[in-house]
Amino acid sequence: MSKFSIRTKGLTKRFGSFVAVDGIDVEVKRGEIYGFLGANGAGKTTAMRMLCGLLVPTSGEGQVAGFDILKETVKIRTRIGYMSQKFALYPDLTLRENLKLSTDLYAIPRKLVAERMDEAIARCGIMEMLDSITGMLPWGWQQRLSLACATAHHPEILFLDEPTGSVDPLSRRGFWDLIRAEAERGTTIFVTTHYMDEAEYCHRACFLVDGQVADVGTPPELKARHGVESLQDVFLAVAAKARRS
Repeated sequence: MSKFSIRTKGLTKRFGSFVAVDGIDVEVKRGEIYGFLGANGAGKTTAMRMLCGLLVPTSGEGQVAGFDILKETVKIRTRIGYMSQKFALYPDLTLRENLKLSTDLYAIPRKLVAERMDEAIARCGIMEMLDSITGMLPWGWQQRLSLACATAHHPEILFLDEPTGSVDPLSRRGFWDLIRAEAERGTTIFVTTHYMDEAEYCHRACFLVDGQVADVGTPPELKARHGVESLQDVFLAVAAKARRS
């Protein structure tokens, strides 16, 4: 078994003449929290959607959970959880109904549904709001529900696309506690964010600038390499270097 959950080589996506993702090589180890960082428009979401089998690459290759992203997307989707930037559940259903629907979509065996739902409810702390209408709740609760739905089937890899983009700072910290707990269970976490304070929680971080990998390493390695004290300063340094080149 490979030590990598995700590997890409030369992964590229073009939309007409625009190159959104430009030949990136990525290696994500099993069980790590891997931060995919960059400004809006850097190519983070496009890259993630290719890894999840939602977009077909223009060129390059990649494997997710040991399966080819060009030929085995159905197998990949059974082994991953995915949270998109935008809330993708049903606002007119209760939290309980949304969670039950997700167990059906992920084809969790009927005899395990109640157990998996109870686990997800407890893990994400949504018990007190289970019978509330989803669309009536604050964004932080909706994101907790999204995480419960994305993890109830025990995925090998969890893809989180800007999971705290519209959440207040206190809720963001609480959500990251949930992410780290998921990683401690052995799940590989691939997370995009433009909040550099959140990136400090990652085991390794990859900076994407204009669709290209600009630098990658652990937070301490990156800060030492650029002689700075924060990942925000690392981001500014790699972006400036990319513009000069």
